[in-house]
Amino acid sequence: MKLMPFLKRIAKDQFGGTAIEYGLIASLVVIASIGAFEAVSNENTGLWGVVTTKVTTAIN
Repeated sequence: MKLMPFLKRIAKDQFGGTAIEYGLIASLVVIASIGAFEAVSNENTGLWGVVTTKVTTAIN
């Protein structure tokens, strides 16, 4: 796993600015991911609503 050496190197970094920048970048990636997941979730819910309506109509 190549992630562990990278994280160890960041943890040993004597320059605080670099660690803060990496933290800010990681937080922005997380925030963007949450927004994307929410959008996909809403779209998926709407899709299943349409499927439910069509199946119910076809059964009745």
